[in-house]
Amino acid sequence: MAQEQLEKESIVLSRMERESIISQVTDEILGYGPISPYLAQDDISEIMINGPHQVYVEKNGKLMLTPTRFRDDRHVLHVVDKIISPLGRRLDESMPMVDARLPDGSRVNAIIPPLALNGPVVTIRKFSSVPLTIEDLIRFGTLTPAMARLLEACVKGRLNIVVSGGTGAGKTSTLNVLSSFLPNHERIITIEDAAELKLNQEHVVSMETRPPNIEGKGEITIRDLVRNALRMRPDRIVVGEVRGGEALDMLQAMNTGHDGSLTTAHANSPRDMISRLETMVLMAGMDLPVRAIREQISSAIDLIVHQNRLRDGSRKITHITEVLGMEGDVVVLQDIFIYEQTGLDSRGKVTGRHRATGIRPRFLQRLTAEGIFIPADIFDPGM
Repeated sequence: MAQEQLEKESIVLSRMERESIISQVTDEILGYGPISPYLAQDDISEIMINGPHQVYVEKNGKLMLTPTRFRDDRHVLHVVDKIISPLGRRLDESMPMVDARLPDGSRVNAIIPPLALNGPVVTIRKFSSVPLTIEDLIRFGTLTPAMARLLEACVKGRLNIVVSGGTGAGKTSTLNVLSSFLPNHERIITIEDAAELKLNQEHVVSMETRPPNIEGKGEITIRDLVRNALRMRPDRIVVGEVRGGEALDMLQAMNTGHDGSLTTAHANSPRDMISRLETMVLMAGMDLPVRAIREQISSAIDLIVHQNRLRDGSRKITHITEVLGMEGDVVVLQDIFIYEQTGLDSRGKVTGRHRATGIRPRFLQRLTAEGIFIPADIFDPGM
């Protein structure tokens, strides 16, 4: 249609100009306006719209200002509305912030004036059209084959695992890869704010939170969904991220027979992850002594996989840490694998290596009982 209209107008245009106009009109009608080309590029991991006249993208770990512009605030809001309307979400004065997702699972956050002073601000964290595999993470240098083998054994051996890290560290991508190790015959329930996990197993039930309606009622939180999941006969529970009182319900699920649960949470280190979990349990409103909370944590969680985003934009699993239990009032941790950063090369790339600490984890006995055997040499620091 755009081609026919241009021919009717008899406007003299070069082939490139004609194709550019047709592409823009098509993106506006069928896609997401000016940002459609960036959504199609696999090497772009984030798109940031700071009002109508400033669009940044993250490409290969680096932020770049693009020449893309929207006409005005209404143009940005039109694109946001195309994203959130199919999900039953809304963005207006009564609800000036929204979390949503694109059909491919990419995470979308939008916030509008008067909360955002630049105009409508939209942040899209893109997900790869093809889910990452453990081989991809090894190729990227996120972890080593030995670490991958250990993590696969831990998932299949029904250990409770928390993936920790900062914002943009790649926690959800790692959780997705770990979830790919879950056996095909098990009933898996996933719980997320915005459904991002892509599981290929046959028996998967996906649940998503719901924001309050215009009257402020009807909100369904992750905590509500975790409680409900316990009544759904799950073999595994996968929570996209714990950030509040749902941590208590998650720990209780792990402690009451729901082994092999997986989740992510924000933290700066494995030790900080324990402290963060303590704080989140207290957010549930239960007046529990700190020692009781730590006992819950130490008995529920078997493994912490900590991931960092380094200065050059690369993402590395910097710790695979076993939770041993309690000594006095302290939760005891021991690192099995760590990443040692040695410096930066001439191109600004981080240099370093993953290595085993030489400690054989206690949970090996449990894995052996499940019929899962791990070669002793993967724990050799010299490997």
